[in-house]
Amino acid sequence: MYLVLDIGGTFVKYALMSSAGDIVSKNKRPIGRTSLEELLDTVYSIIDEQDLTSVKGIAVCCPGAVDVKTGIVYHGGSFPFLHEVNLMKLIRDRYDKDVSIENDGKCAALAELWLGSVKGAKDSVVLVLGSGIGGGIIMGGQLQRGANLSAGEVSYIMSAMDPDTQEATYFGLECSAVEMVRRIGEMKGLQDPTDGEAVFAFINQQDEEATAIFNAYCMKVAVQIMNLQYILDPELFAIGGGISAQPILLERLQWSIAEIKRLNPFHKANPQVTACAFRNDANLYGALYHFFVEQDESFRSLRGPRTQ
Repeated sequence: MYLVLDIGGTFVKYALMSSAGDIVSKNKRPIGRTSLEELLDTVYSIIDEQDLTSVKGIAVCCPGAVDVKTGIVYHGGSFPFLHEVNLMKLIRDRYDKDVSIENDGKCAALAELWLGSVKGAKDSVVLVLGSGIGGGIIMGGQLQRGANLSAGEVSYIMSAMDPDTQEATYFGLECSAVEMVRRIGEMKGLQDPTDGEAVFAFINQQDEEATAIFNAYCMKVAVQIMNLQYILDPELFAIGGGISAQPILLERLQWSIAEIKRLNPFHKANPQVTACAFRNDANLYGALYHFFVEQDESFRSLRGPRTQ
């Protein structure tokens, strides 16, 4: 068995998984965001509860730019106190187990590369629509990290900058699925404006107000897909995140791309868009795949392409 930990903004998801990618058991636990000590207390308590005699290794994913070779996390996303912390070493030294660590968005991309929707594609982009935009870029069958660990950090792509106010608009903010759902939920007077199922009920019923916001959202995502197509020219875009479970999302993204091309006939790009195979468990699968790639040379040659 392998213990896999997905450190998210609200919960740590954890699972015992087999080398074939089967989830034997899984659970989640709330995590504090006030200090490194609080975070580590949660992580350690999860590991302490496992029968470590049957655990061959521990795979971790977390927010932030991650140097997968050294184990150091930079910036830390939702956990700024993780900046320059060697989380891999802390866990490895405490439990004397092989440990790997990877960025959460890149783990989602690795899950799709290993067993998901971009398996077999040479060049692809995985976009995870959540509170921001996560994911990864795969070129030549390899996950790209870049010289400064910034490859695939598409949330920071700017749509524009106002020369007067010097304020910028960012892909991750403009195309936040959480924010889109909240806007519709508040407009429709939902008791819980973040209830995605209730919001998509309005969208699927073609409610005029909900549809207008949703269509504008999909058009903004489609614009950035077109931009990335021109820059990277991948074979395929895979769209993940909780809202990717809604068939209307893919349908409306494809419609938006077609509409951009109809209104601007000079466009020659033709992005191919599909849904990710993994949703809520994507980071678990990707973290486990990364562990194998880092630890097992035979896995690199037998199971999939080597990451860099």
